[in-house]
Amino acid sequence: MAIFNQENQSSVSVFLVVGLSDNLEPQFLLFLLFLSIYLITVVGNIVILTLISSDKRLHTPMYFFLANLSIIDIIFSSVTVPKLLFILVTAHKSISFSGCLTQLSFFQFFVVAECYLLAVMAYDRYVAICFPLNYTLIMNRAVRFGLVAICWLCGLVNSVLQAISISHLDFCGPNIVDHFFCDVTPLFKLSCSNTWVGETLFMMVVVLAGMGPLTFILVTYGRIISAITRISSSRGRIKTFSTCASHFTVVALYYGSGIFSYIWPTTTYAMDKDVKVVAVLYTIMTPMLNPIIYSLRNREVKEVLKKALNRSTPS
Repeated sequence: MAIFNQENQSSVSVFLVVGLSDNLEPQFLLFLLFLSIYLITVVGNIVILTLISSDKRLHTPMYFFLANLSIIDIIFSSVTVPKLLFILVTAHKSISFSGCLTQLSFFQFFVVAECYLLAVMAYDRYVAICFPLNYTLIMNRAVRFGLVAICWLCGLVNSVLQAISISHLDFCGPNIVDHFFCDVTPLFKLSCSNTWVGETLFMMVVVLAGMGPLTFILVTYGRIISAITRISSSRGRIKTFSTCASHFTVVALYYGSGIFSYIWPTTTYAMDKDVKVVAVLYTIMTPMLNPIIYSLRNREVKEVLKKALNRSTPS
C-alpha cells in the first residue's frame, strides 16, 4: 500500500512481511512449533530468573550476568516471534511503517546488548579461572552493575542510530520485506534513496558490536584454555573447563548463526531460505536453548531447581 505526497512521489506507509515463505495459506504446524518454542523460552528464562533471585547460592557475579541474559532473551524473542505467529496463523502479512521501525529498533537494541553481555560473561569466567583468589574483589557489585549498564547502553545507542538511519530513507515501492521480521538489511534493499550512509553505519555496528566482542571472547578463552592446561590434575582441568563450557556453547550458537545472517548476505543481499533458517536459529532457537544449556550443565542450578521442586511437591 502506498500514498502520494504533494510532489507526486510515492511513499510506502505499510510493509508486507513475507515470513518464512510466500505461501498465503495459514501454516498451523509451523504456528504450533514456534508457539511451543516461544512458551518454552519465556517459561524457561523466567524459571532461571526465579531460581537466581530466590536462592543465595546463586547470588554470584556469574548468575547475575545470567539473569540479565535471561531478561534479554525473553524480550528479544518477544520482538519477533509474536508477529511471526500472527503471520503463520492468519496469513496477514502487513505491518505499518512505524510498527516496522519499532520492531527493528527493539531488535537492534537487544541483539547488540546480548553481544556485549556474552563478552562480559567471558571476562567473568576469565577472572574466575585465572584470578580465583581476587575474583570477588575484581568482580565487585559496582563492577558488575557497571559492565551490565554498558551492555544495555550500547544496545540503546545502536537502536537509536539504526532507527534514525532507516527513518530518513525514502521508500517508493515495492514494499515486500523478504524476511520474517523487519531488519536493517532487507529495508535497505527496499529503499529508493541512497543507503550508503546507513549501510556504512550498519557495517560499523557489525564490526564494533559483533566482531569486536567475538574477538574479545576468543582471546579470553585462549587465555582460559592456557590457564586450564597448567592445572596438574586432569580432574581439576575437566571441572574448571566445565564452568565455562555452557557459555562457550551459547557463544558458538549465537555468533555462528548471527555471522552467517549478517556477513553472508551483505555483498549481494538475497534472503533465501537458508539464511532465514539460520536467522530462526539465533533469533528464536538460541533464547530457548540458553536456559536449557545453563540449567543442564551447571550443578548449582540443578541443585537449586531440585530443591525448589521438592518444596513444591506435597509430601
